[in-house]
Amino acid sequence: MKTRFKLATAATALLSASLLPLQPAIAKSTADRSGESAHDSAITYFANDSVLPFHAPDFTRFDDSDYLPVFKAAMKVHKGEVERIKNNPEAPTFENTIVALETSGRMLGRVGNVFFALTGANTNDARDAIASEIGPILAAHTDSIALDPALFARVKAVYDSRASLTMNVEEAKLLEDTYEGMVHAGAMLTPEQKEQVKSINSQLSTLTTQFSQKVRQATVENALIVDTREELAGLSDAEIDSAAKLAADKGQEGKFAIALQNTTRHPLNPALENRATREKLFWNSYHRADSGDANDTRLLLAKIATLRAQKAALFGQPDWASYTMWDRMAKNPKTAIGFMEQMVPALAAAQRRDAAELNARIAADGGNFTVTPWDWNVYAEKVKAEKFAFDANQVKPYFQLDRVLEDGVFFAANKLYGLSFKRRNDIPVYHPDVRTYTVIDRNGSELGLFYFDPFQRPSKRGGAWMGNFVDQSYRYGHKPVVYNVLNIPKAPEGEVQLVDFDNVETTFHEFGHALHGLFADQQFASLSGSATARDFVEYPSQVNEVWASDPEVLRNYAQHYQTGETIPLEMVEKVQATAKFNQGYDFGETVEAALLDMKWHALSAEEAAAIDTVEKVDAFERKSLKDLGLEIDLVPPRYRSSYFNHIFSSSTGYSAGYYSYLWTEMLDKDSRKWLSDNGGLTRANGDHLRATVLSRGGTMDYFEMYRNFAGREPDVTPLLESHGLVEEGE
Repeated sequence: MKTRFKLATAATALLSASLLPLQPAIAKSTADRSGESAHDSAITYFANDSVLPFHAPDFTRFDDSDYLPVFKAAMKVHKGEVERIKNNPEAPTFENTIVALETSGRMLGRVGNVFFALTGANTNDARDAIASEIGPILAAHTDSIALDPALFARVKAVYDSRASLTMNVEEAKLLEDTYEGMVHAGAMLTPEQKEQVKSINSQLSTLTTQFSQKVRQATVENALIVDTREELAGLSDAEIDSAAKLAADKGQEGKFAIALQNTTRHPLNPALENRATREKLFWNSYHRADSGDANDTRLLLAKIATLRAQKAALFGQPDWASYTMWDRMAKNPKTAIGFMEQMVPALAAAQRRDAAELNARIAADGGNFTVTPWDWNVYAEKVKAEKFAFDANQVKPYFQLDRVLEDGVFFAANKLYGLSFKRRNDIPVYHPDVRTYTVIDRNGSELGLFYFDPFQRPSKRGGAWMGNFVDQSYRYGHKPVVYNVLNIPKAPEGEVQLVDFDNVETTFHEFGHALHGLFADQQFASLSGSATARDFVEYPSQVNEVWASDPEVLRNYAQHYQTGETIPLEMVEKVQATAKFNQGYDFGETVEAALLDMKWHALSAEEAAAIDTVEKVDAFERKSLKDLGLEIDLVPPRYRSSYFNHIFSSSTGYSAGYYSYLWTEMLDKDSRKWLSDNGGLTRANGDHLRATVLSRGGTMDYFEMYRNFAGREPDVTPLLESHGLVEEGE
């Protein structure tokens, strides 16, 4: 999560205190250490920059029992820094107030960046317990600063005098963000309203962390267990062997287990030949967190929605979406909803047309049933194979993960930006699967450090993401230390690690985020790199996906792992031709999720409070989706409310923001057209994209940034064309 308002370089940590997948704390995290002095070494460590290259975290210098005392020590230090700012006898200035506030809390930033990274990528019971304890404390700490009237008076004094100040663009943006961020946090509310905001923030911190943890646990516990290999017919031997190993790890020796993904649809579904197995896998996924057990999240999410609406009302806003979109590129819910609704008629028609085609294919196979969600992609693959003479399984042998990364992702970055990469083994990592690379810039200097954590494991939340261990800042002389986390199923020991094309694109996608962080070129960490609006931050990552299927890049990395043959051009053309196929489902599930998000966050406080039972949660979700006019019984949303971590866990900050994936895809597809029109994979294009977008961080208006890149306003037409919703040239 990135935020536009940072009380410190660590505001990602501060304001995402409620982001983590948590379980209720059962045991005190420091039980194995006696006395505060036992943690002095860790406190001293986090009080200073790491001495490792790039100030990378040294995971050998602290353990889980250290986090809570270090957090508390860091908050004390931060509070003292803020006290000195607000009690400064000198008149408020940009330097002694705005910059001083920006540069406070560095110790808290160091521990937060490490701790929150681990609870997402490699958590355990101890870390979960610590996070559940520290979350509300961090929320209260943030509020105590953001809502401090004396501090706000100094910030406002500088803001009110801004016309007389000499500032560059970045300094002016920092002043604006600091002031507007404090106003948005509640600085201008009455004392009574401020107390209400503090109470709501504390409750939300607890509830959203509980939601995340319940979803993670539900996802683990609802893995599909089957008794025989025959029930997994259609999967490869390697995939079935992995299922046997997972079952054994779960204490089900001799059986087979398929782990759920974070999404409703499971990637193995199309390969499974046994219809009963497919159906069980679908329902396990669909009902993972609404079965009335300990992991049922429905009352939690209803309470979260209510509290958010109540908080919005305190600020005079009709709903949470209106309140939370204040710093977005789209600015308001009306713009975002209107953008999505213009796609619905063509999308609904595509879903009905696709369903009819699949039903005809089922009948041709002698089936006496009509298409269901667990059948859809099986028969879509059959129709696709007939239409395009294409089998996705034929592509996978050309994609070895190491080559995808080093000969694909890194190769494209070299061609576009002049970057090179040096693998290193001297940097401590948080898990043996993690590898690190020094990134060398176009002039031969060291640009930053990159961590790559590719494989799925129970300790990792679902999905894929990028984050920073160290934020770039010229003020500190810090270069960026960034990480990519993915969830690729790991091949059995000794086998070649192959990936499907979806994971190829995900690897390119996440490295687009990494480039955004690595190319950061700012004085202030709160404006640096990917610290941008939620509906802009996905743009650099999405546009980087285009190079996954670029012919020159493919020739360099896509070689058959057994024969060494380069992927045939006609196979690549088929991959590209099939991109518009099945969009009723592929695009529809995302649009449904985005509109469902907006439905939850367009509720008034009174409307949200009335949804107070699990039955009402189910009914609201059902009605919201039906009102869209899409075929939701055939194409369920990518996430149901009960496991929609993006919007009910603060870890990702996508509440009233899941539309961002569609909004930034508009920017992406329009940018791809510009790149194609201007020569494609060239240093000139890469340097231009870096100069106008990737290095600008959050320092300027996003429409202006896009105009600087493309020379015009963004156009939605390429997005609609890419999904086959309009004909090219219309």
